[in-house]
Amino acid sequence: MARFKGRSWVLAARTFPGRRPRSRRRERPEAAGARSGSWLSTRSVAGQVFLLQLVIVLLLIAAASVALVLQVQHDAANEARHRSIAVAETFANAPGMPAALRSPQPTAVLQPLAEAARKDAGVDFIVVLNTKGIRYTHPDTSRIGHHFLGSYRPAVKGHTITETYTGTLGPSVRAVVPVTDSRGKVIGLVASGITVNKVSGLANRQMPILIGAAGASLALATGGTALVSRRLRRQTHGLDPAEMTRMYEHHDAVLHSVREGVLIVDGGGRLMLANDEARRLLDLPEYPEGRAVTELGLEPQMAQALASGQVVSDEVLVAGDRLLAVNNRPTDRDGGPPGSVATLRDSTELRVLSGRAEVAQKHLKLLYDASVEIGTTLDVGRTAEELAQVAVGRFADFVTVDLAEPVLRGEEPLAVGGIEMFRTAVRGISDVHPFYQVGTHFSFVSSTPQARGFASGQAAVEPDLREAHGWRAQDPEQTGLAIDYGVRSLVTVPLRARGVMLGMVSFWRMEKNAPFEEDEIALAEELASHAAVCIDNARRYTREHTMAVTLQHSLLPRALPEQSALDVAYRYLPAESGVGGDWFDVIPLPGARVALVVGDVVGHGLHAAATMGRLRTAVHNFSTLDLPPDELLSHLDDLVARIDQDETSESLEGGAGITGASCLYAIYDPVTRRCAMARAGHPPPAVVAPDGSVEFIDLPAGPPLGLGGLPFETAELELAEGSQLVLYTDGLIEDRRREIDAGLELLREALAHPGRTPDRTCADVLDAVLPARPTDDIALIVASTRVLGPDRVASWDIPCDPAKVAEVRAAAIEQLTEWGLPAAAPDMAFTAELVLSELITNAIRYATGPIRVQLLRDRNLICEVSDNSSTSPHLRYAATTDEGGRGLFLVAQFAERWGTRYTAEGKVIWAELALP
Repeated sequence: MARFKGRSWVLAARTFPGRRPRSRRRERPEAAGARSGSWLSTRSVAGQVFLLQLVIVLLLIAAASVALVLQVQHDAANEARHRSIAVAETFANAPGMPAALRSPQPTAVLQPLAEAARKDAGVDFIVVLNTKGIRYTHPDTSRIGHHFLGSYRPAVKGHTITETYTGTLGPSVRAVVPVTDSRGKVIGLVASGITVNKVSGLANRQMPILIGAAGASLALATGGTALVSRRLRRQTHGLDPAEMTRMYEHHDAVLHSVREGVLIVDGGGRLMLANDEARRLLDLPEYPEGRAVTELGLEPQMAQALASGQVVSDEVLVAGDRLLAVNNRPTDRDGGPPGSVATLRDSTELRVLSGRAEVAQKHLKLLYDASVEIGTTLDVGRTAEELAQVAVGRFADFVTVDLAEPVLRGEEPLAVGGIEMFRTAVRGISDVHPFYQVGTHFSFVSSTPQARGFASGQAAVEPDLREAHGWRAQDPEQTGLAIDYGVRSLVTVPLRARGVMLGMVSFWRMEKNAPFEEDEIALAEELASHAAVCIDNARRYTREHTMAVTLQHSLLPRALPEQSALDVAYRYLPAESGVGGDWFDVIPLPGARVALVVGDVVGHGLHAAATMGRLRTAVHNFSTLDLPPDELLSHLDDLVARIDQDETSESLEGGAGITGASCLYAIYDPVTRRCAMARAGHPPPAVVAPDGSVEFIDLPAGPPLGLGGLPFETAELELAEGSQLVLYTDGLIEDRRREIDAGLELLREALAHPGRTPDRTCADVLDAVLPARPTDDIALIVASTRVLGPDRVASWDIPCDPAKVAEVRAAAIEQLTEWGLPAAAPDMAFTAELVLSELITNAIRYATGPIRVQLLRDRNLICEVSDNSSTSPHLRYAATTDEGGRGLFLVAQFAERWGTRYTAEGKVIWAELALP
């Protein structure tokens, strides 16, 4: 590169101050001495700068003075107004002010106080007035009793007023505030005033500072001018303007006429100079000088080479669509300024190589994007669409994905040849295409490249489809349409993952683009390989999801049991992805009662569904013991804890543990209309009254099942006939885009409509509350309460006396006759009499307190005998010589079923007899 003398070292000296250039002209001593005394001359640059600074300083002083005066006047008026208001309000709100105004001599009380306050506050006056404006106090006692001259009537109405006026002492501000009694009534006024001059001494104090600052500015300007003049002489090395102009013109002509790009970069990586050729080759923005090289939009390698300052010799770098040969040399080898100078030369002979490098870069970018964009979901169809979408426009004009039919169901294809395919995805540069539509079922003809690739597992390329007779044999009519449409080239690659052949992907190009070549098969195989793994992952997930859904549905109740206490409707919705452990159940209990249960196992998948089935079975087993809700949840908590311990042990060996579950258990009695319920970490139930009012029951939450610790609590409430009891899982109210409280409020609004059936309520709730994309299972139960009326219930209280048994039997037969049972079933009366007799006799024998007998006519005839004993009777087989022990045996023989449940007062022995 040519070295430019003259202008080049001047530029370096100006750009890198403090560094000594390699060559410079010596300044003539006599010339320097002549200039040193004339720096204040208006003909020199320094003198002109000095004069300009002088004018600017004077203008700033004048503007500051005017602004100071105006600001002081404004601040003084505001300060006077604020002080007068503060003094007046303080005096008006002083303790004892209302009492002083109501005293016989207000002036005698208030005058000394007002004067003392005036002197302390530094105001001109404090005047106390009555509501008619008559003064009680004044600094001039002769004015006491006279009418106040200022405006005061708005203050009588309770307002604070201020006004500016010109008095004998000059401009002043006064304020009038009301004085109110304890009831807020205005009983007097307080006025306070002060002259503006008392608070406006700031200008006098600041003016000397301003004058001093002006003098200092002039001194600094003078010294600065001298320093600038000396600096200019040193920088120009004594050159005259004409010499500097001539040097710049020579330098500029040489720099911009050379046909190589020239760049000068300083030691900090900033561009200091770029000629026209460099701007063209690098496509630099306007005014690039002074900006960092890395901020000019250059290719990373080019920017790094220029900013590093390292020695570079004929290195070929990419710059947009050009390949440039770059040479870079540092400028500080012989004491020059830090930085580097680079030359650029366009290498047209390397354009072909550049094109190939660009193609390789695009292919790498395509593979990277495919790794990110394919497999974002675990849906087989969506993954196939992502494969087609990522390749269209960047590798092919159209892409079709065909999968074996079993893959869509999560299964593995069993056969290799003749298997039915399913067109899963079609994407292209146009929505109109000549290929099979998505959803088409077909089989590949053995002569097609797809069939050969599916059988051999190898990719195939057809550069010209017009000559591909094997491909055209698939469907001559359809392939003819593709040829007429302009499709010319094909690469088909099998989708194979983990040794399983899943389908085929075909890449198509139109005749306007270059046909596929053999070296492009590798890229197609890379795309297909990654997509095949993602599709296989989705297939496996589909299989597991299908199995989990099947298992879950098999474990959930398929039909609700028959019972008369509740009218029940339910909804169960699985999550869009994964299978959760939500469950529900309706369990008939003895005494016409019904238990409702809803729960949620933490987690998703087969494990959660299987755990849900175990818990549902356990609830059924525990409910046969007829336990209260809190005791049942305690037993269930112990069970979950044991399950969790077992699963934790398995997880240490590679299994998966659970972290708990939530549950709500409720028992409704249609005779008493009482509902007892308890919950373990579950959302609270809702009760919809017949009038449509909604209440979320304040039920003690309790810890989730499996955590232990706090005990569970049972709450009881009485439900009106026709009320709706609503139980649900957290998937209904929880959502990532809203808070739980917002979900509960939506549920409340959806339930607040009276007169609906439970089924209609379920539908309306899901329409209003269901999240757009549920991430968890949802179980919802709506139960409308019924009542077993007095006409279907009969009860008697009897003492613990065997003689009363006959009376109860007679009353029971009479009640059965009233219900018409003996006429419908003659044996019913005898069986009921026998069962009641045995149950009552057993209670009298073992109990000590009163006994209660109750008959319920429901779907069966229910006989109940309750006492205060907690001893449970046991069925036994009496020997032939035993005189007793056959009572419960007879009850078990004649009754459909019988049992015992415990209450807070004792126990109830019950038996159910089938009605005709």
